[in-house]
Amino acid sequence: MDDLAGALGARDDDARTGFIVDVLTDAFADLVAAAPAAFRAKFRKMAAEPFAFYRGSAPLYYADVARLDDPWVDASTRRVWIQGDLHAENFGTYLDGDGVLVFDVNDFDEAYVAPWTWDLRRLVASVALLGWSKAFSDADIDALNTAYLRAYLGAVRSFSGGSAEREFALTRATTDGPIREALQRSRESSRRALLDATTEIEGENRIFRAGPGVRRLGDDERAEVLAAYEAYLGTIPPSKRWPATAYQVHDVVGRSGFGIGSAGLPAYNVLIEGPNEALDYDVVLSMKQAVQAAPSRAVDDPEVASWFHDHAHRTALSRRALQAHADRLLGWTELRGVGFVVNELSPYENDLEWDDLTEPRELRDVLRHLGRATARAHCVSDADAEQGMVELQVEDAILAVVGDREDAFVADLVDFGRSYAAVVRDDHRRFVEAFRADRIPGVSSTAESL
Repeated sequence: MDDLAGALGARDDDARTGFIVDVLTDAFADLVAAAPAAFRAKFRKMAAEPFAFYRGSAPLYYADVARLDDPWVDASTRRVWIQGDLHAENFGTYLDGDGVLVFDVNDFDEAYVAPWTWDLRRLVASVALLGWSKAFSDADIDALNTAYLRAYLGAVRSFSGGSAEREFALTRATTDGPIREALQRSRESSRRALLDATTEIEGENRIFRAGPGVRRLGDDERAEVLAAYEAYLGTIPPSKRWPATAYQVHDVVGRSGFGIGSAGLPAYNVLIEGPNEALDYDVVLSMKQAVQAAPSRAVDDPEVASWFHDHAHRTALSRRALQAHADRLLGWTELRGVGFVVNELSPYENDLEWDDLTEPRELRDVLRHLGRATARAHCVSDADAEQGMVELQVEDAILAVVGDREDAFVADLVDFGRSYAAVVRDDHRRFVEAFRADRIPGVSSTAESL
C-alpha cells in the first residue's frame, strides 16, 4: 500500500499525536472515569513496547482502516462476522461444547459484523510487529504473512459448496509442533486443579478462596448479582442445558485484575454445582461487563447495530457464530442496566507460547494453522448466526471478490502488514510521549509519583 503513513496523516507528529489522543479518549472516556487507576495501569502496560500498544489500542486501528479504500470489500463482504481483535496472541485452546480440545480464535469481546478484511489486516500487522521484535528480516515477515493469507484462502476454497467448515477443527489429531504442544498442555490441565487454586471446601460445599482480586459482596450487591444470574439462565439454548440442579449457586464474589483489554471492568465469579454432585465437578462462571466493540465505532450500519440488545448480547451471539461448538454455559445478562457476558472459567484454555518461537521457520506452519482457523471462524458464522443476521454464504462471497486475483490480494495485505506495523511503532512512541506529558485526559501518568 503506497505511502500508508501519508494516507493516515502519520507523518506529522503533532497532528498524529492529537489524533491518537482523541481516538483513545473517545473510546475509553467512560471507563477511565469509572476506574482511572486501572487505566493508568493499562496505559503503562501499553507503553512497554509496540505490540502491547497495538493490543490495547484497537479503536485506533479501526479509525485508520475505516478511512482507507479497500478494493477487496464489496456490498456482500462488508457484512461478515469478524473476531474484531485478531492479533497473533488471540488464538488459543479451549474445550468446545462437545468436549473436544480445539485450537482456535479466542477472545470475542470486540467481535462484530464488519468488512472481512479488517480481521486479516489486523492479524498481518500483528505478525509484522512480532517479527520486528524478534529481529526478523522484512523478507521473512512477508513470507510468514504470505503463508497465513494463502492458507486462509485455501481453507475458504475447501469450505465452498458444502458444510466442511463445521467439521473442520485444529485438534491434537490434525496438528503438530507448537500448536499440538499447546493442546497437550491443555489436556494435562484439570478442573480439580482450577478448583483447588480458586476455592476451598467449607462444610459440605466449596466456596471461593480469599486472595488478590477477590472481593466479598455485601447483601444488596450479592442479591443483585444473583438476580442477574437467574436472568442469564434463560439465555442458555435449550439444547445445551443441564438439569436444573446443575445451576445451584454455592458462592459468588467480585473479581478484578484482568489483562490490557479489560482494565477496570466490573466482574464477578459464580460457583455452581455443575453436572453432578461430586465436588470435583463444581463449575466456576465468569460474569464480566461487556464493552462496545472497537469495530462498531467505525461501522456506519444502523441495521447491524439494531440486532443487539446490548454489548453482552452482541458478544455472546458473536462467539456462538464464530465458534462452531461454543461453550454450553455461554450466555448474557444485565446488571444495573449494563450487559454482562457469562461463560465458564475453564482450566483448558492455553495460549501459544510465542516467546519460545524464535526462528521464522518455526512460525511458518503456525501461521498456516492460524490462517485456516481464521477462515473457519469467518465461514462458519453464516451457519450459526442467530436470527438470520448474516445470510450470505461467506466463503462464496469472499471467493467472488478475490476472483483470480489471489496474488494481488496477498501482495496488498502483506504490504499493508509491514507498512502499518511501521506506523504502529511510531504511534507507540507518540503515545508514550503523550502519556508522559499528561496529554490523555483523566489518566495522569504522575498521579502516584513519589
